[in-house]
Amino acid sequence: MVFAPIGRDGPASVELFTRARLQAALCSDLPELIAAIGDDVGAVFIAEEGLFGRDLKALLDRVSKQPAWSDLPFVMLTSHQEQHAVAEWRRRVTNGLGNVSLLERPVHPMTLTSAVRSAVRARQRQFEVRDLLAARERAAQELEGLVAERTSALEAANEELRRQITERARVEESLRHAQKIEAIGQLTGGVAHDFNNLLMVISGGLDMLDRQSDPARRQRLMDGMKQAAQRGTGLTRQLLAFSRRQELKPEPIDIGRQIGGMRELLDRSLRGDVHVSLEMADDLWAIEVDPGELELVVLNLAVNARDAMPRGGTIIVRAENAAGLSDDDLAGDYVRLSIIDTGEGMAPDVKERVFEPFFTTKEIGRGSGLGLAQVHGFAKQSGGTVRIDTEIGKGTSITLFLPRSHKAPKPADRNLIDLTVARQPASSKGAVLLVEDDEEVAVLVAQMLQHLGYEVTRAASATAALGALANGRSIDLVLSDIMMPGDLNGVELAREVQRRRRGLPVLLTSGYAEAAAGEAQEIGVRILPKPYRIDDLRAALDQALASAA
Repeated sequence: MVFAPIGRDGPASVELFTRARLQAALCSDLPELIAAIGDDVGAVFIAEEGLFGRDLKALLDRVSKQPAWSDLPFVMLTSHQEQHAVAEWRRRVTNGLGNVSLLERPVHPMTLTSAVRSAVRARQRQFEVRDLLAARERAAQELEGLVAERTSALEAANEELRRQITERARVEESLRHAQKIEAIGQLTGGVAHDFNNLLMVISGGLDMLDRQSDPARRQRLMDGMKQAAQRGTGLTRQLLAFSRRQELKPEPIDIGRQIGGMRELLDRSLRGDVHVSLEMADDLWAIEVDPGELELVVLNLAVNARDAMPRGGTIIVRAENAAGLSDDDLAGDYVRLSIIDTGEGMAPDVKERVFEPFFTTKEIGRGSGLGLAQVHGFAKQSGGTVRIDTEIGKGTSITLFLPRSHKAPKPADRNLIDLTVARQPASSKGAVLLVEDDEEVAVLVAQMLQHLGYEVTRAASATAALGALANGRSIDLVLSDIMMPGDLNGVELAREVQRRRRGLPVLLTSGYAEAAAGEAQEIGVRILPKPYRIDDLRAALDQALASAA
């Protein structure tokens, strides 16, 4: 842009710049120059006399409002004027314009062209900076857009994650609720079965007392009811031990003598095909535990071991000293008490859950699922711990570590109850094969049957019952409990009896009859719920025999 309004300087300059291959445009007045100054202007050539006496405020404002990247170069042609006023005016103008190069007349055309060309070249560098800044701004905007897009996507992902977390929490709560319901079902079935067996012995025994005149038989009935009451107390202790509300009464005991005194109780609680071997070290240390709880723990573990060996086997109860133990759970001297079976073993997932309250692999009604939870609680409350070593097909070893006591043990004081059933001679009413694994219930029901005039043959499992039938024994009716150890329960035994001896009546009993009511109804077998009185038993037997006839 050329602004030289006086004389021939303007057109001559434009012609000179054009010959130098510079694109030049002439401005005739100051407003036109101000309007022409833009971001695409390379340089401005001004003859200073065109600015004398003019109001330059608009021009200086326009220059001051350039973008940050812009510093428009001015080439000003001056005259040799030494007056103070001219010099001061020139100083103010050059300061206002900023990027100014002064050329004093006379100036050679090549000098002028070179100065303008240098100004244009510097301006081109500014354009490059402008373009770079614009590119950076575009990149920043694109990045900002990308960030906004990703932020939106992240927010959507977070929202989906929150929804999934909420849904998972809902599912987990539903699962916990279902597990609670399942646990309550297991507890209800198991406790109902166990307590109904106890009530069967007590209520049936009371019913039989009025019908017995033989003092020996009356005493056996009384002993059976006492034993049932003791078992009820033990079951209650299990529940309290699980809830950690059972107050233990520890005392120093000789563990070898204490468990040795349980031999009869263990033999009576297990099947005939399960043998117990006691391996007690001679120099066993004393321990300080609740003796009743210890016996309950050993009995629970022995019964679990029995159920793990449906085809029979050996249970080893072993006690030995373990000196100077040191790990995460144990530190010091302990007595190691192990109950080892040769049964089926446990799968890893079962092993992880065996100490959970209400967890059981038995059928509904076969147990409360509190046995091993009570074992774990007893070991912890006694200052020790319990561990499991098991493998599928190779059996299970459950070991309690109980801390050594330096106090002297108390003398043993045991009085086991003998519940042997006296066999009665055959009567005219017929022979009943009684299949019942609970010893006290079996004793009572046998006496009921004998009082009703039946000869009684007792079997402790379905397998033993089928063996008795296979021997050709004369049997008129099979009276069987539903929940029994072994491969067959009462309903499956009834099916097998119907297959082997068509027409032989079967009557089933259970303390938790709902567990198999549908299956029994399918094969046409009646269930007599426990507890029952002798009159209920008589009516059920009569109906079963009449239906078979």
